[in-house]
Amino acid sequence: MNIAVIGTGYVGLVSGVCYAELGNHVICVDKEKDKIRVLQEGGIPIYEPGLKQLADHNRELGRLQFTFDTLEAVRQSDVVIIAVGTPPGPRGEADLQYIEAAAREIGDAMNGYKVVVVKSTVPVGTNEKVQQIVRSRTDQVFDIASVPEFLREGSAVRDTLYPDRIVIGAESPQAVELLKQLHQSLTPEIIVTDIRSAEMIKYASNAFLATKISFINEIANICEKVGADVTEVATGMGLDHRIGPHFLQAGIGYGGSCFPKDTKALIQIAGNADYDFKLLKSVVEVNRQQRFGIIDKLIATIGPMQRMEGKKVGVWGLAFKPDTDDVREAPALDIVQTLIEHGAIPKVYDPVAMDNFRSVLDHPSIHWCRSALEAAEEAEAICLLTEWKEFKQTDFKAVEQVMLRPLLIDGRNIFGPQHFKDTQFLYYSVGRPAFGQGHGAMQTLMG
Repeated sequence: MNIAVIGTGYVGLVSGVCYAELGNHVICVDKEKDKIRVLQEGGIPIYEPGLKQLADHNRELGRLQFTFDTLEAVRQSDVVIIAVGTPPGPRGEADLQYIEAAAREIGDAMNGYKVVVVKSTVPVGTNEKVQQIVRSRTDQVFDIASVPEFLREGSAVRDTLYPDRIVIGAESPQAVELLKQLHQSLTPEIIVTDIRSAEMIKYASNAFLATKISFINEIANICEKVGADVTEVATGMGLDHRIGPHFLQAGIGYGGSCFPKDTKALIQIAGNADYDFKLLKSVVEVNRQQRFGIIDKLIATIGPMQRMEGKKVGVWGLAFKPDTDDVREAPALDIVQTLIEHGAIPKVYDPVAMDNFRSVLDHPSIHWCRSALEAAEEAEAICLLTEWKEFKQTDFKAVEQVMLRPLLIDGRNIFGPQHFKDTQFLYYSVGRPAFGQGHGAMQTLMG
């Protein structure tokens, strides 16, 4: 098929490349000319494992193009996919200005029957608005459909090529058949529903996963107080097929572009329908507070925050999750900012997200390090905030030699006692018993 993908962010770029990999001719469009030039020259503006190799392969085969000419891309395509951003507005609602702008350009470019697909995460009723905008600008016949994405940053290529399910929201049998053909090689689990239900499926899915994360983090906080181990609790829970093991990893909370934005947007959608979504409001608040557990543990070990003045604290990981350079809503932003406010000197390191983090939070107190070991030098503590594979392979004997105090606060629960054999490390995680010299005093301070 001939496909135009409008928007080259995570969703648009990964979707476009993967549709080309399936044998389609894809034109990816973006208004940011600098980004398009990078893509045309073979670069990839985001860090996503496997994406560049697929993009290079399909560009060489002539199946993948990049342009900032929306009109020409739409005219050459049978399926037009809207994958632009829907950033949060002042009250958490989705900002639809880019969706509406794309709809206007699609309407102006119509030169025959097309299926207009909204892949961006949008409030219920948005597809109808897109349909109205396009129809107001053309007399050509077209159909509208909602095909929400469920990719995860860091595994977006795999999630796109091997999805759990494809959701198609459409009223037209012709559009449904076309979109089934486009996706049938990916999975037999193709669900066809009305458009409004398809729009809601995406929000409901992300809100439920966010709820699981906040729930297990609340359980972890209780485990710390009663002496239980949240990893054992989660294992026991996850073996129940009604619950499952996924998204039961306790830590410092979720971040990124989807869960924070979509939970707040769903709260606003509910509010607009005169419904108070109390449960989801609590999920958001729990997640906001969870990241500051790292600071509580620092206070309990090193002392009150006023005693942090001039002390160096290593920070391992800045991205909101591993295998991505995305720092949007990353817990590291709040944690590093809090350290700065109390006079500490954060020594930060991330394998790929340093530049993105610096573009959001740049301060003279921050030391930008070239390795995890450099971030640990002369540090009073290390705070691990992202579970990169590189950190899991750490030689803690070497790290202990360069620190002022061998203290690690693991916000992602990736280590165990075996990692600290023959060292003097004091180790704290989330919802698990501490170990190392002096942890009894810490537990007393933590209540």
